[in-house]
Amino acid sequence: MIICLVTDRRRLGAAIGARPDELIDALEAQAVAAAGAGIDFVQIREPDLEAAALAALVRSITFKCRATSAKILVNDRFDVALAAGAAGVQLKESSFSPDQARRFAPRRFVIGCSVHTPVTATARRSADFLIAGTVAPTVSKQAADYLGWKGLEKVIGAARGTPVLGIGGLDLPSIPMLVASGAAGLAAVGAFIPTVGQGPAEFVQKRVIDMRFAFDSAQRDP
Repeated sequence: MIICLVTDRRRLGAAIGARPDELIDALEAQAVAAAGAGIDFVQIREPDLEAAALAALVRSITFKCRATSAKILVNDRFDVALAAGAAGVQLKESSFSPDQARRFAPRRFVIGCSVHTPVTATARRSADFLIAGTVAPTVSKQAADYLGWKGLEKVIGAARGTPVLGIGGLDLPSIPMLVASGAAGLAAVGAFIPTVGQGPAEFVQKRVIDMRFAFDSAQRDP
């Protein structure tokens, strides 16, 4: 199973009551805690950051997570991912293809792609993995069209063996359905954000451990 934390420093900061000047530190603490707990990927998705600030953030998190097995990915900014020494990139559905990215990527560079339909899953299954969504309504996408479990199964079928992670409205209670659908894991923003009064590091560490246990348990169930 694969677990991916997708960052959102503003949403995290609002949840824990952080000041604007504390957002980057809170994000780094969340990412480092997740890596220490054995998460597979941390996708840094901070689209409002300028390239230089984003690269500095990626370098810092990559350095702090260097002793772990977690891979740090950058959302869509292939140039920043390369410049900052990230382990990979998560390409948007509307971005260039994974095959195009591989022409310029170093060896072992991880290329993930976000997809929303079986058609794009077919077109992008040469990626190392796909993130498919939105599976269920979320805080940020209540009115958006979403895949549902049947739609996720169709994307997984179209991927033909490329690992597919579900994203959107997913948390611990969703894991049995994810396993039943054939998903390789999940990616999430909200599932890794604590409520007020909870420390982000302790919360995310426990959440990663609980998710892995839930996946293992669901896979063992007949």
